[in-house]
Amino acid sequence: MRHTDTIAPQPAAPVADTAPRAAGHELKPYEVLRALPEGATPAQQDSAIQAVFHPKPVRYSSRPDTLHLPGHGPGKSLDDVSLPECYREGFFARDTLFHPELDGGRYGVAGDPVPQTMRADNVVTLVLLACFIIAMTAISRSRRFIARQAKSFFYAPRGEETSITETSGEVRFQAFLVLQTCLLFSLLQYSYTLNYIGTTFVLDSPYQLMAIYLAYFVAYFMLRGLLYTAVNTTFFGWRRNLLWLKSLLFVTSVEGVLLLPVVLLMVYFDLSPHGVAYSVLFILIIVKILTFYKCYIIFFRGLNGFLQIILYFCALETAPLATLWGALVITGNYLKINF
Repeated sequence: MRHTDTIAPQPAAPVADTAPRAAGHELKPYEVLRALPEGATPAQQDSAIQAVFHPKPVRYSSRPDTLHLPGHGPGKSLDDVSLPECYREGFFARDTLFHPELDGGRYGVAGDPVPQTMRADNVVTLVLLACFIIAMTAISRSRRFIARQAKSFFYAPRGEETSITETSGEVRFQAFLVLQTCLLFSLLQYSYTLNYIGTTFVLDSPYQLMAIYLAYFVAYFMLRGLLYTAVNTTFFGWRRNLLWLKSLLFVTSVEGVLLLPVVLLMVYFDLSPHGVAYSVLFILIIVKILTFYKCYIIFFRGLNGFLQIILYFCALETAPLATLWGALVITGNYLKINF
């Protein structure tokens, strides 16, 4: 029985530098590969190349760069730290797409800014909440006084007597309600300005416009009281004037209490501007009717001159109110930004 001899593959031996080398002639890689046997493996070809060619150190030229435009000096190395910024930085040096650590901002078209609303205003919310809490606390502590005032409001006094005596706490309570009335009117006027006049103003903050309106209403109520005092003291005496001022203070306080639900509905429940206007107009009509009635009871009950009370009421109540409204509208138009 014959056995077949198995020959194990031998590792590729490094090929000696057997390629013909002429004097002063450097071989090329293809010449080395051509000198190898026809069946040389890739490992043998690599060994032959490494045996013939040896790496040499790279020596850069120290000669100056002459590749520049005529009339300009030679270029400088980028390693030179004295170069200007424009030489050391390329066109895309500060592009955020190449530098993710830089804040590139936002891309696209800017959206419309959120308009100013009193519902999202923390200051308005805090003021209304404080007004509600303080008003409820004051009303709960002065229930008897309010009941006496409401019961005697339609009472016709005899002569010049002042039937109701008020403590200092009750006077402060009514003064606060008058201040609340001024504040609520200023918020209503600010809402009217945003809806019918404009939304951008020359002022730095919307609170400045609210403060201006508040100052208008405070000045209106103070000047109205001074005007009533001057006229009533001259023609009717100080006792009747004192009784009238007490009644006027009570009516103004009630007006502030009635306006608070309207303002809350306007701010937090999206009551329409027309609904706000009708509600405020209804409250004003009721208040003016009560004021007219009390004026008649105190000053003109024993007189037969109906024309006198009409002139008195128009001169001291209607005319100042119309003047206040004109001043508020002119102020809003003057402070808005006209594009």
